[in-house]
Amino acid sequence: PEQKTRKYHRVQINGVGYLPEPPSSCIVRAVPSRPGAVPVLSGPCAQPPFIPPQGTRDHHPAQMTLLGRLLGTVVSCFKRHGAAAIDTPVMELREMLMEKYGDNSKLIYELQDQGGELLALRYDLTVPFARYLAMNKITNIKRYHIAKVYRRDSPAMTRGRYREFYQCDFDIAGQFDPMIPDAECLKIVHEILSELQIGDFLIKVNDRRILNGMFAICGIPESKLVTMCSTLDKLDKMPWEEVRSEMVGEKGLSPEAVDRVGEYVQLHGGMDLIEQLLQDPKLSQNKMAKEGLEDMKLLFEYLTLFGITGKVSFDLSLARGLDYYTGVIYEAVLLQQQNNHGEESVGVGSVAGGGRYDGLVGMFDPKGRKVPCVGVSIGIERIFSILEHRMKASREKVRTTETQVMVATPQKHLLSARLKLISELWDAGIKAEMMYRKDPKLLKQLQYCEDTGIPLVAIIGEEELKDGVVKLRDVATREEVNIPREELAAEIRRRLEP
Repeated sequence: PEQKTRKYHRVQINGVGYLPEPPSSCIVRAVPSRPGAVPVLSGPCAQPPFIPPQGTRDHHPAQMTLLGRLLGTVVSCFKRHGAAAIDTPVMELREMLMEKYGDNSKLIYELQDQGGELLALRYDLTVPFARYLAMNKITNIKRYHIAKVYRRDSPAMTRGRYREFYQCDFDIAGQFDPMIPDAECLKIVHEILSELQIGDFLIKVNDRRILNGMFAICGIPESKLVTMCSTLDKLDKMPWEEVRSEMVGEKGLSPEAVDRVGEYVQLHGGMDLIEQLLQDPKLSQNKMAKEGLEDMKLLFEYLTLFGITGKVSFDLSLARGLDYYTGVIYEAVLLQQQNNHGEESVGVGSVAGGGRYDGLVGMFDPKGRKVPCVGVSIGIERIFSILEHRMKASREKVRTTETQVMVATPQKHLLSARLKLISELWDAGIKAEMMYRKDPKLLKQLQYCEDTGIPLVAIIGEEELKDGVVKLRDVATREEVNIPREELAAEIRRRLEP
């Protein structure tokens, strides 16, 4: 359905944005001309709906805690495999991004600065990485990058699809023996999805050379290869009949050629299928396809050594519609499953994808020097949607802070004692909080600990000050014990730190 366009006044709000146009029933009252003055609305829309743009969202503390755990798992895996972190600008020159994504280039957000320079928000983290390699003349690196990317897509936020979302990328750049780095990327996907325990999954693999060879023997013109991949990439969302109709109707391909493609894209399997296709009288005679199949055979040998072939399927329907892929491509999808909590399942599509892109760096190098690259991107927002849905269904309470101890007082006029004690704890590296009141009631302080999950309370009253001790209370058991003040930090660590 066509999206409604939001209209705006050309009245700037504090130099930041514009008010949405109010309905005719609203009146915009004039205000004196002064710095920072804003229009005043009256009528049924006196409070304008200041909400995030479509396809974006705010994250509250519980969500950020869950996201932090998720990213921590991913980063831990990337580091385990020896990757170093990099960062690139959220904006790139427009011409740098265009023509790299096939039909998806229309989803790029374009910008223009005051000087007229044409910019664009990054669509992914791969093309900026290739630009970074070429600009810095780097020929060998293993990197990871976690950052937000932007796409003018039709969002389906309940299914984990957004216009602004995180990507978690791992890439290996350099000249190495065939399929060893590619196999490691698939191993990383397997490790992350297994550790997150989000359900059964399957990693589909294919090769652009096999696809291009298949298209050639089926009679697809070379000029249509890129658009064919983009269309074939829709098979995970549409049945073959609809994809076939698009190929014939919109792409102008002959029904006979498309039907020949249809026979191949139904095939999926493992080493047996690779051996079968190597004996295929037509496919085995195509040089590109044969190279791709031989590398696919080698890849499966390495995956067997890694012990992950049970979760990997060679799938001839996998295309991945991005222009820059040159060899092996892969995509991880969650399999339909019965959930444990009786809630409606969340459909999220693919949760990871990637492949080999040996020619991309050369596009940015003045001399066209190529740097072979292979990588994978983890779809963190989609995985987050599953975990968030599961958390809500189980009514699990998420602790949003890491505070170890609450500094409390039982009597009035002891603010200075609290401030001194909490300062000592902070200086000792203890995560501590206190209430921002001069004389808070002890019951309120204890209740705050129960509500927020703070495990310990350090109570300092007149008696404790006189004896040089602090009463340490366990919030869960309500047991209290006096600890010498100079030993308090060590005792908190002993109780809480593993």
